[in-house]
Amino acid sequence: MKIITATLDHLELIAPLFNAYRVFYDQASDLEAATAFLRERFLLRESVIYMALEGETAFGFTQLYPSFSSVSMRRLWILNDLFVIPEARGQRVGEALIGAAVELAQTSGAVGVQLETAHTNLSGQKLYERLGFQREDLAYRTYFLKV
Repeated sequence: MKIITATLDHLELIAPLFNAYRVFYDQASDLEAATAFLRERFLLRESVIYMALEGETAFGFTQLYPSFSSVSMRRLWILNDLFVIPEARGQRVGEALIGAAVELAQTSGAVGVQLETAHTNLSGQKLYERLGFQREDLAYRTYFLKV
């Protein structure tokens, strides 16, 4: 298995994984919309996607979005998506994908990698904490306005 930076050429491999990731988070399956969403990210260069690949089989992916920290005056990366197919879980695929994300942060001079996960995603939380991510119980509240 190798970790590669996905490109538009990998869209047919990555879109089903992205769709399965969304289903994991209780969204309706929509492969067509998932494909269109990823195509747009690739064309606009709005994210970096790493994919775990062996031959022509994709086992997982992570998608990162660039952002900035005004306080540290440095770039940071939002690890927005991480998904490994059930058959490959427990084989360190997620760890390898996160390793690629951390390397991206280091080589781009970023202050770090930030992520959020569902309270119920206990296996993900264990992985993140094992890899050195620190859980933040922040003194401020997050708000969201749906438009």
